[in-house]
Amino acid sequence: MRWFLNLRAGLDLINVPYRLNDYRSLKRTPSAVAYVVGKPHVINKIPAGHPIAYGPGVAAHPLENEFWDWAEIELMLISCQWFKKMYDRDLPRAIPTEVWPAGVDTNLWRPLVTASGHRVLVYDKVRWRRDEYVPKLIDPLVASLRHRGLDVVVLRYGYYLEEDYQKILQNVSCMLFLCEHETQGFAYLQALSSNVPVLAWDRGGMWQDPSMYPDRVRFEPVTSVPYFDERCGMLFSDFEEYTQVADEFFSAVDRGCFRPREYILENFNLADRAREFIRLTQHLVKSA
Repeated sequence: MRWFLNLRAGLDLINVPYRLNDYRSLKRTPSAVAYVVGKPHVINKIPAGHPIAYGPGVAAHPLENEFWDWAEIELMLISCQWFKKMYDRDLPRAIPTEVWPAGVDTNLWRPLVTASGHRVLVYDKVRWRRDEYVPKLIDPLVASLRHRGLDVVVLRYGYYLEEDYQKILQNVSCMLFLCEHETQGFAYLQALSSNVPVLAWDRGGMWQDPSMYPDRVRFEPVTSVPYFDERCGMLFSDFEEYTQVADEFFSAVDRGCFRPREYILENFNLADRAREFIRLTQHLVKSA
């Protein structure tokens, strides 16, 4: 949904018209391109004879869909490079793919007040093997932050409202982002847009979605921060490495060394990302 909404917002900004789910109009326009941002069941509604640009809201893996043999998908948009590599390897037929992440609403996600230097957000998006990672990673991290004298806010993915997250970001000095992997990672990009530096758990290694791994799919490497550079913050692979980089990270935060919003403004402008969507899909219109 976020890919869909942010693409629409970008198209509105550059005054590009579009129709939503207008299947009747599609039937009346031979060879018109259908843009399916997500929700695989929509593929079934596209009339024959229309090329499809599909993505970036695609399934976690091609094995989750059965329409590859008959759907007229001429282009797939994939939200990051590692995810594209997995799709390129495992698609049951050759389909051109391109990397296209959506933009971020930088007007909504922006710093509004001076952040507290003693409040830290721990964003917990650890989805699998929590019986292992809570005592091995999450609890020790929270304890170490409190030992530093920091006020710790823990937010778990799926258990908050977006407006609450926005308010929290306006009152913290930095965020620890805990997730096994991301294909775009809107939550941490929204934090960066709010000028909140991120210390991210980036374990790398295998894609370990338990619905596929290890019996059906083995793929590596993955990352939890597919869009990140030195302006955004720092990374660690496990708790031991966290203890080695924490002093440097928090010192850099205190000295204002990171410039995360600058990175987002350069790379995730809504209008620019919409223009890139059009550029990547334009050849389908020309060939239709």
